[in-house]
Amino acid sequence: MKAIYGLYTHGASAQSAVDRLRAAGVADKDITVLSPEPREDLALSHMHSRTYMWHFACLGGVIGFSAATALAYISETSWPLNVGGLPVVAWWPNLIIMFELTMLGAIVATIITLIVSAGLGVTRRGIYDPEVTSGSILVGVENPPDSSVDAFEQALSAPPGARVKKI
Repeated sequence: MKAIYGLYTHGASAQSAVDRLRAAGVADKDITVLSPEPREDLALSHMHSRTYMWHFACLGGVIGFSAATALAYISETSWPLNVGGLPVVAWWPNLIIMFELTMLGAIVATIITLIVSAGLGVTRRGIYDPEVTSGSILVGVENPPDSSVDAFEQALSAPPGARVKKI
C-alpha cells in the first residue's frame, strides 16, 4: 500500500484525525496534511513550520556586505590617485554599494532557500486527491507499515464526516 488518507470538510475533524494518528504512534514528520487554504487557527498547520530561511538570509546579507566592502576597498586602493590629503577609501559613498550588495545577497539567499525548502523542481509525488481543491482537508500517512494499516484507518475514520481512502 502506498498511502492511507482521510478527507475532511471541517478543520476540527482534520485536527482530531491528526491527534488520533499521533496517539496511534505516527510521528509528525510522517503525517501529511494538505489544505486548500491556510488554517492558522489549527495546531496541525504548525507541525512542519520550522525553517532556516532567516539564518540563510542573514548569511547571504553578510556575504553580500563582505563582498561589497572588499570590492570598494580593493577598487579604491588598486590605482594610486592624488586625493589631496583625503582618505583614499571614502566610506560614505561606499555605503550605497555596501547596502545594495547586502540586500542582493539576502534576497538571493532567501529565494534559493525558498526554492530548496519548497521542493520546487523535484518530481517527488506525494499524497494528493482532487477533492483538496474543492475545499476538503487531506490528512494521511505515506507508506504505512502493513501491521498498522487497520489502526491508522480507525484513527482517520473516527472524526465525523471522514472519508478514508487507500492507494
